[in-house]
Amino acid sequence: MSRIGKNPISIPDKVEFNNQNNVLSVSGPKGKLLFTASNNINISVVDNKIEVSRPNDSIENKSLHGTTRQMIYNMIVGVTDGFKKDLTIIGVGYQATMEGKRLKLQLGFSHDIIFELPTGINITANRTTLSIEGADKQLVGSVAAKIRSFRKPEPYKGKGIRYKDEYVRSKQGKTVGSK
Repeated sequence: MSRIGKNPISIPDKVEFNNQNNVLSVSGPKGKLLFTASNNINISVVDNKIEVSRPNDSIENKSLHGTTRQMIYNMIVGVTDGFKKDLTIIGVGYQATMEGKRLKLQLGFSHDIIFELPTGINITANRTTLSIEGADKQLVGSVAAKIRSFRKPEPYKGKGIRYKDEYVRSKQGKTVGSK
C-alpha cells in the first residue's frame, strides 16, 4: 500500500468536490481546477473525506496511486490557500515591471523580454522581486521556472534571476599566472 495514497483527504467547508467518470473538479474561493484521473484508480467520498484506492498491485497502479492522491490534495490546497513562488533579480540594471497582463523584464540583453501571463496566474513585480501566485501548483512552478530560465544565476558575479531562498555557489574567476 502506498504510504501517501492511503491517507484520506479531508474536504474543507468552502470547497466543492465532484467526480464524474474520474474527471475531478474542485472549486473554491481561489478558483476551479480540473484533473482527469486514470480509470484504474478508484476515488470515493466517505464522511466528507476523499479516499483513493487501487484495484490491484500492478506496477502501473502502484505508481498512479500516490500521485493521484497528491494531485487531488494539491488541487484542494490550491483553491483554498493558493501557491506562491518568489523570485529575486540580481544585477545592475536588471528589473521587472508589469504592463497589464504582461511582464516586462530588462535583463541586460539588447531587447526587453515580454512574458505573457497564462490564465490563473498573478504576478506582482517590485523592480527586483517577483511574486508568482496561483491555484495550480504545477502552473505556478512552470511559470517561475520559465521566468528564471531567461537569465539563470551565473556563479562568477551572481547576476541573474533566482528563487528567493536559492543558494548559488560563487566561483573564483581567472587568476593571473606568475612568470
